[in-house]
Amino acid sequence: MRLTVLGGCGAWPGAGQACSGYLVERDGFTVLIDPGYATLPRLLQLTPAEKIDAVLVTHGHPDHCADLNPLLRARSLGHARPPALPVYAPDGALDAVLRLDERMSARAVVLHDLVPSRVVEVGPFRLETWALPHHVPNAGLRLSGGGKVIAYTGDSGPADTLVDLARDADLLLAEATHPEQIPGEDAPYLSTALQAGRTAATAGAARLLLTHLWPGTPPERALTAAARSYSGDLAVASGGVTVCL
Repeated sequence: MRLTVLGGCGAWPGAGQACSGYLVERDGFTVLIDPGYATLPRLLQLTPAEKIDAVLVTHGHPDHCADLNPLLRARSLGHARPPALPVYAPDGALDAVLRLDERMSARAVVLHDLVPSRVVEVGPFRLETWALPHHVPNAGLRLSGGGKVIAYTGDSGPADTLVDLARDADLLLAEATHPEQIPGEDAPYLSTALQAGRTAATAGAARLLLTHLWPGTPPERALTAAARSYSGDLAVASGGVTVCL
């Protein structure tokens, strides 16, 4: 199993960067997770749009799903014209994005609801989902295959279930918007690098990849905060980072 980071910016893409977007590959099957702002150009540097076999979206904020629109355009208007794309997301999360091209979306997508605690098969992957606290419905994802596990929080505030999501994962991809403290009213809905480190340590995750850093946050600050409680393999998700499991 291999994960490739397309982008890891929170909220909006910094100069020359992209928001959340991750490719996960196994046995010739490619899953795109969270096609956020500016991820499609990076994806197309690696693989044609028609080679994406499924898309998983944790929630409906545009920094996690906006580039689904140009992905569908590339598939629908290009020469290859692949079959409709299976897309998994919480109920209603993609309504706004799909309305941008309603006629095209109707034939380009097969929607599947991500229901907490329901296990589904996506190609060679087993997919489990958790409902996690955010401003909008957010699905934590656990992909397993070939004896390997990738756990991804999406955007999530503190929750005991994060440890269950990440339990013994080979890789925890964790939202870490701020290094040590979430300001004000966002505290129940977002996480810090410090919290991500504690979750990874408690869950026994083998690797921790911090993502969704607020634009302008020095990666070293996030790494230092996470390392206060997590002593395993630790890095920040930036475009081009690849993890092979």
